[in-house]
Amino acid sequence: MNDVNKSRLPIYAFVFFAFTMCAVPAEAHLNSTGMGPFYDGLAHFLMSAEDILPVLALALLAGLRGAAFGRRALFVLPTAWLSGGLLGLTAAATQRNAVLSAIWLLVLGALLAANAKLSLRMMTALAALIGVYHGYLNGTGMGEPETAVMALFGLVFAIFVLIALAAAFVVRLRAQWALIGVRVAGSWIAASGLLMLGWAARTT
Repeated sequence: MNDVNKSRLPIYAFVFFAFTMCAVPAEAHLNSTGMGPFYDGLAHFLMSAEDILPVLALALLAGLRGAAFGRRALFVLPTAWLSGGLLGLTAAATQRNAVLSAIWLLVLGALLAANAKLSLRMMTALAALIGVYHGYLNGTGMGEPETAVMALFGLVFAIFVLIALAAAFVVRLRAQWALIGVRVAGSWIAASGLLMLGWAARTT
C-alpha cells in the first residue's frame, strides 16, 4: 500500500466509527424503509451500533486468527443470529439491556486489541453466543411473523456480507503497521463499550 493510502486509512476509520456511533439505538421494532421487510431488516442492522460493532469486532478478530477462523465466523454467527431471531419471534418484546450490550463491546474490543489467541472451538462458541443473544433481541417484537422472517433474512444477509468483507480484508494483511491498526480499532470498540457503560450507569 502506498503512502497516500496509508495516510488516508485513519480518515476512513474515523468516518466509519463516527457513522456507527451516531447510528440510532437498536429497537425491538423495525423502521420502514419503504422497500419491503428484507431491506427494513438490512437497514435496521446497519443503523444499530449495538449490533454492528460486535459483529465487526468478531470479524476482525477472526481475520487476525486466520482464514479458517474467518470462515467459521462467517457461517456460525449469521446462522446463530437467525436461530435466535426466529426464537425471539415467539416471545414478547424484550428491552435491550444497555449494560450488557456495553459489556459485550468492551469484551470483544479488548479481545481484538489484545489479539487474543482463541482456539477455533472458542471462536465458534463466541460467535454462536453473540448470534443467539443479539438475534433473540432483534426477533422480539418485530411484528407479524410473515414480514418479520423476511426482515431477519435481510438483517442476517447484512451480517454475512460484513463478516465476509472484514475478515477477508484482515486475512490478507501482511504489513505489521496494518495489523496494529486492526488492533487499534479493537481499542476504539472497547472504548465505545466503556462510553456506553457510563451512559447506562447514569440512566439507571
